[in-house]
Amino acid sequence: MRIFTASVIIAAVSLGTPAFVQAQGAPSQPEVQSPPAQSSTVIRKIQVVDVKDLPPAVRSKVDDVVAQTTEEDMQSLRKSIDATPEAASALQAKGLSSLQVVAINIADGVLTLFAKTA
Repeated sequence: MRIFTASVIIAAVSLGTPAFVQAQGAPSQPEVQSPPAQSSTVIRKIQVVDVKDLPPAVRSKVDDVVAQTTEEDMQSLRKSIDATPEAASALQAKGLSSLQVVAINIADGVLTLFAKTA
């Protein structure tokens, strides 16, 4: 999994690079990658995944990222999701809202919204 800082949350939701969202200023990971131009990634599918349904190792990684994310960055992420009709609709179809999204991942044209429901 590739991790990048929340400073590119808007680019990610506007369809940027594969990654989990991580807090601005958090320690660098060896896998950190700079995002390409916003227009370089096309999202073909949006999926919503409940964090509790993830395998323990992946859930732990998401939890680590969330723990390092500032409230400001999380608010920015959620505003970006709400401003993206397709993402907001995917959440609504699952009975969720952006308030429950804790991280995102974009890979191979799939935007995954990770939500905590409990």
